[in-house]
Amino acid sequence: MSQPAYQDEDLDVTVVLPAYNEVGHIRDEVDRISAALKNSAYAFEILVVDDGSDDGTGDAVDGLPFVRVLRFRVNRGSGTARRIGTMQARGRYVVWTDADMTYPNERIPELIDHLETSDAEQVVGARTSEEGTLKPLRVPAKWAIRRLAEYLTDSKIPDLNSGLRAFRKETSRPYLGLLPPGFSCVTTLTLSFLANGHIVDYIPIRYAERAGRSHFHPIKDAYRYMLQVLRMVTFFEPLRVFGPIALTLLLVGSGKFVYDQFQEPFRIAANTLLMLLGGLIVFSLGLLADLIVRTSRQG
Repeated sequence: MSQPAYQDEDLDVTVVLPAYNEVGHIRDEVDRISAALKNSAYAFEILVVDDGSDDGTGDAVDGLPFVRVLRFRVNRGSGTARRIGTMQARGRYVVWTDADMTYPNERIPELIDHLETSDAEQVVGARTSEEGTLKPLRVPAKWAIRRLAEYLTDSKIPDLNSGLRAFRKETSRPYLGLLPPGFSCVTTLTLSFLANGHIVDYIPIRYAERAGRSHFHPIKDAYRYMLQVLRMVTFFEPLRVFGPIALTLLLVGSGKFVYDQFQEPFRIAANTLLMLLGGLIVFSLGLLADLIVRTSRQG
């Protein structure tokens, strides 16, 4: 199918492609995305965000059909690249993916088809395997973070940090300012949609071995992922974080109070009092945070 003629303001899809020192395969990735979308019914552009590369990554694809290159003078992180790329996107749908040949980008039209034919506002490619470096460490760490996110958002999340996703640009606008500069930006977007009642669907995808060198740090970035999950849920649903902590303190404190009465009636130990007061204070903070969140949403 031939690509229809279009003007910039008529674009259906913008593929935001962050790239940092990917000169060895950026052209192949762009060609793969272009071939898939040219055979679809969608007018598109590929916005390559050259994130401070020093190997000529941007030059390798500059001037190709359907490609727009946005250059950063210094490396600002994949989250910043995706945020600014989304803000400058001309399509009504935005696709995030990576330039390292890991994701099946030939399936991008399938993700857009799903958005077009369903009430979903974001569709995520859920990976069916883990092919990253330090797999024995990454798999349990990602599982633990995903289970925490599922509990805190009360949602089933097959893949919390997949880099391949498509979403409606207008729906994403209120949350772009929340995106951190690093890898956890994809987690942030998922949680922002879920915590605000937007429908997120998942499509199983294969995940290939990475081309080039990974910029992911298994310890630092795993810590940032977990911290970002807690931060985002506290931002949108604070009682899901403060509530269990307060309840635990109150239950333990109450049990200790009963124990104290058996040991020495009419006496409350200092640590018992601290637990009970701490539980009340944490619960009060949670209620106050929840009130602020709900008031700001109404505003």
